Amino acid sequence: MALYGVGLGPGDSGLVTVEGRQRLEEADVVYTPGRLSRSVATEYVPEDRLGDLDFPMTRDEDELRRAWKAAANEIAPRAREGAAAFVTLGDPNVYSTFGHLRRTLSAFHPEVTVETVPGVSAVTGFTSALGIEIAAGSTLTLAEGARGAAPTGPDRLLLFKVTDAPATHEKLTEAGYEVTYGRRLYMEAGETVVTDDPGELEERDYYTLAYAEKADLDLTPATATFESVDSSAPSESAGTDQPKPRTDGNGFSSQSEGDSSAGTPAASKNSLPDAQQELIEMERAIAEACGDGFPEVPPR
Repeated sequence: MALYGVGLGPGDSGLVTVEGRQRLEEADVVYTPGRLSRSVATEYVPEDRLGDLDFPMTRDEDELRRAWKAAANEIAPRAREGAAAFVTLGDPNVYSTFGHLRRTLSAFHPEVTVETVPGVSAVTGFTSALGIEIAAGSTLTLAEGARGAAPTGPDRLLLFKVTDAPATHEKLTEAGYEVTYGRRLYMEAGETVVTDDPGELEERDYYTLAYAEKADLDLTPATATFESVDSSAPSESAGTDQPKPRTDGNGFSSQSEGDSSAGTPAASKNSLPDAQQELIEMERAIAEACGDGFPEVPPR
């Protein structure tokens, strides 16, 4: 059979994917590396199918290698004989412990098939929690911010493991960033905090991230013009008997149903009504912003 590395998502059991839940329910044994991942897994796995592994809290690499080799020796027979799962918060391949297990199995138990089931990661989930949009064409750099670290340079940063928010904040703001923090986002254990005040995060917590964005960025997408449109203003055709301009989907005019020339493209840009010309320009701007071409003559 196989070992499945299953991403549980950011901590809310309701955000486990459909395939992830299926793998958990089918596995003969499910291994959890920590209390938080175990608390999510127990929503779908009974206690008698949970496996225990011992991971020491140390930075000694030799000791860590011994622990991962012992974990691989425990898991390999179960994965050969049936289906086993190893769960992590977030995604198994993003800032996760699963990579250590996969490499150790590959080195000492190459006969074991290993597959991963992706999970919702804080890398993407933070946007909804913080109310932030990363628009098309933007760049986002991932880094760790442990012990007050604050790498600078890119336009947008997402820092994980921000254990000293005040120190990180000082460095980021001095470099010209605006910063928003999220602590224990989507987690059912502990208090979720979203704030731009590092003073609210003086107590250290491993599950704290920071989104930093340079204050002088031009953040005006094409559709931002919609927000400035006055919907209460009367249209140019108000009070007249002229039919409302229609388009064929490419911004070209089609005439009224009673007109024998209906469906033919307009002769030129200059002959179009102002309102319709504005519509064409708006559609062209949206198409270009999305990376699409805008044909001068619609295909037929």
